[in-house]
Amino acid sequence: MMPAPETPPPWTHPMPLGAGPQTVRDQRMRPYLDMVRRRRFLVASMAGILVVSFLLDVVTGPVDMGFGQLIGALFGLEGVTPSETVILWSVRLPQALTAVLVGAALALAGAEMQTILDNPLASPFTLGVSAAGSFGAALAVILGAGLPGLPPIWLVPVNAFLFAFGSVLLLQALAARCGGGSDRLILFGIAMVFTFNALVALTQFVASESALQQFVFWTMGSISRTGWTEVAVLALAVAVAFPASFAVRWQLTALRFGEDRARSFGVPVARLRLVALLRVSLLAALAVAFVGTIGFVGLVAPHIARLLVGEDHRFFLPASVLTGAAVLSLASLASKLLVTGVLLPIGIVTSLVGIPVFFALIVGRRSG
Repeated sequence: MMPAPETPPPWTHPMPLGAGPQTVRDQRMRPYLDMVRRRRFLVASMAGILVVSFLLDVVTGPVDMGFGQLIGALFGLEGVTPSETVILWSVRLPQALTAVLVGAALALAGAEMQTILDNPLASPFTLGVSAAGSFGAALAVILGAGLPGLPPIWLVPVNAFLFAFGSVLLLQALAARCGGGSDRLILFGIAMVFTFNALVALTQFVASESALQQFVFWTMGSISRTGWTEVAVLALAVAVAFPASFAVRWQLTALRFGEDRARSFGVPVARLRLVALLRVSLLAALAVAFVGTIGFVGLVAPHIARLLVGEDHRFFLPASVLTGAAVLSLASLASKLLVTGVLLPIGIVTSLVGIPVFFALIVGRRSG
């Protein structure tokens, strides 16, 4: 009996007249390559928007400063007054960089959380990180409680960080003890949100009028209290967390197909979720500690990035980081322009802008 002829490879059949296998393969790869180029262009466009928003944020403020004065103050050129140099290096640059870094941190945390929990409504605050940080800040502002030996200026941010970071560790321990799936983590997170909000309300109930006013201002979210130390800490956290997230981009992309499918690809789902939660808790805790409660950035920025570049985490993670940084940078700019002569807390601006944007995303996705 004659052996059956071998089936030709799929890319060689059918084959256009005069075209070799390599030509046919290139033709079939062209849509994919076009998609990759388009997504790279969108990521580069977000980077361009971020640069423009950052420069506008730096030159905007109560004291007029054009781009020429900005360049002169940056490089020590003539024609720039000493007061303009001090304003740039001591006020505007640290605040503008803080907005960029906090937006990037919250967006990266939100992107990872939405992936590992398979929940489009997940954000750094879904698991009670914000509420726990607010309770730590309330203890410092209202009761003066905190780690002994700390300078007063560090009491609030250190307390907020410890409680925010500790809340995620507690959440992970509870989930591991009870069998931690994504649904169980979300339920535990919701329970912790209500618990810490109740504790914050109890602390406010016994607060003096001045302490209560100071704490309420902290919860509004503001970058006016930050300096170069906070910028350095946030930059280090983002510089460590983003490469760690990008290194597991294929595993995170596989997780979007479901836990069972990801396990069939060899993805260690439990370990991936634990390490991602630790990164999320670090980023969100530092953001809450330094600038207070900033809402909607960690929720909206990943949605915008997903609409632009899809679920492929090679592009989704950098797009989320750039989108979050640009959103908070634009919010910082808007906080100076909405009311003449008044610097609004940036948390109020993000909430006012984030709510209609979030509704638009929901309606657009539903109609789509």
